Amino acid sequence: MSDAVDRGITVTEIAAMDQPIDVSPETTAAFVGRALRGPVNTPVLVTNFGEFRRRFGDIWSRSSLGPAVRHFFEHGGIRLYIVRVANNARGAMICLPASGSALVLRAVEPGSSEFIRAAVDYDGIEDDEEAAHFNLTLQRVNPGTGLVEDQELFRKVSYREDDAKFVGDALLTSTLARVDQPYPMHRPEPTMDAGGRIGSGYIEHAQAGTDGTELSDYDLIGSRKQSSGLFALERVENFDILYLPPPGKGIDTGPAAILAAERYCRERRAMLVVDPRAEWETAEEAVRGTRELGYASPNMLSYFPRMVKRRSDDIARPVGGAIAGLLCKQDRTYGPWQDLNQQGMGLTRNLDPAVDLDEEDTHLLSRAGLNVITDGPAGRCRVTGSVTMGRGSEGHRKFAELPVRRMCLQIASTVAAATRWSVFEPSDKNLARRVRAQVLTYFYCLNDLGAFANDRFVVECDSGVSDRDDSDEHGVTILLVFQPAACDEPVSMTLHLTATGCRVGSGAFAPSIEDCA
Repeated sequence: MSDAVDRGITVTEIAAMDQPIDVSPETTAAFVGRALRGPVNTPVLVTNFGEFRRRFGDIWSRSSLGPAVRHFFEHGGIRLYIVRVANNARGAMICLPASGSALVLRAVEPGSSEFIRAAVDYDGIEDDEEAAHFNLTLQRVNPGTGLVEDQELFRKVSYREDDAKFVGDALLTSTLARVDQPYPMHRPEPTMDAGGRIGSGYIEHAQAGTDGTELSDYDLIGSRKQSSGLFALERVENFDILYLPPPGKGIDTGPAAILAAERYCRERRAMLVVDPRAEWETAEEAVRGTRELGYASPNMLSYFPRMVKRRSDDIARPVGGAIAGLLCKQDRTYGPWQDLNQQGMGLTRNLDPAVDLDEEDTHLLSRAGLNVITDGPAGRCRVTGSVTMGRGSEGHRKFAELPVRRMCLQIASTVAAATRWSVFEPSDKNLARRVRAQVLTYFYCLNDLGAFANDRFVVECDSGVSDRDDSDEHGVTILLVFQPAACDEPVSMTLHLTATGCRVGSGAFAPSIEDCA
């Protein structure tokens, strides 16, 4: 997929066969929320806060997405996909006069700060043979600077619906505007500037765009069929961290959106960062509230308390974006198998905990699967605990520790992507040997970095287990058994690879490390 915007067919690149597997891929995060402008339900990759501001507008008082993105980059994040969602927002409308009728254009990207303009001219058009044709120029203008940010030119388009060059069809490829009904009855008139010169002036919107209303949980969730909301991330090949900033001022992300996002993260082998609710003012309230909401998944990461700006105000704010940035920085600096409480992994100095916690509170929160933000050296608060919200659940006991869960997710995603070439190769013993050698080399490199407790790991491959009698689809199964550095017992998983994707099993019947030593 394009690193910027995917607007149609998604092309997935498959790693070349037998290539070394990268032991430290750059961690990618994804945020879903409300913004002033930008494409809706389309994942856009940004690599710094300035890029976010240029594409989605500045920080907006009616959305927490902007502050979350700024926190992300301030705390070490590098790759971030933004999915803008909106509720009943409309794009600006332009009306181009057409001899008593009008060509009505509607901005593709809704919002009150989306400024587009249009111009019509007849340059290079023969009056007799092409009387229905005209040239259309569209521009997006930065509302702050007045500079043109984007421009599109459509030559010799027609106002007639039955024409092969109908303007409505031509603008289906536009990123700026679409044609609204009713269609014009005549050719649009050429635009003029203040001096009366034809074709050199632009017509601005007759009706400004609107920002819509506050987001609901269902706006954030969206539709898998329509690739909207968080399901717009279907167009992204891989992401590691998902965060849903609070949808509005004084509004927490609802449990329906959180639970839907957790389920989607399980499908995509990603971690979900969850903010504590605004009404939780003590450790006991946080623990009780977490249990009442039913948050108990190893793919969920939360923290307590919220933070306040130092010497500024006493408004407790979520810092999920900062947590996501720290996770990206940790992976790049120490590796996901390490504890989050490391040197250089503190929050910025202008943030203080909104609630003072003692040692008893810290133990209570940790047992409930909530990480604790406490004062740290040099005036920078630290995130301690390194636990998932699967803590306290017997079924998720192995993945209660955040380093263990994140390392397993990274291994599964990395191995699945690097060995996908194998499902397009003939099934034989040589294929199994090549896959096993590729993954073993990766494991040895991880072991050299200290990711495993020991070098007694198991990698087995069968290139025919996933084949089915009722299908021609070829499959490859990879069994992995290893002991993460932060775990007191081995973990086993089975990767079932086919051309349609990868399914990860628990490997319940996997051989023990002792049997394979």
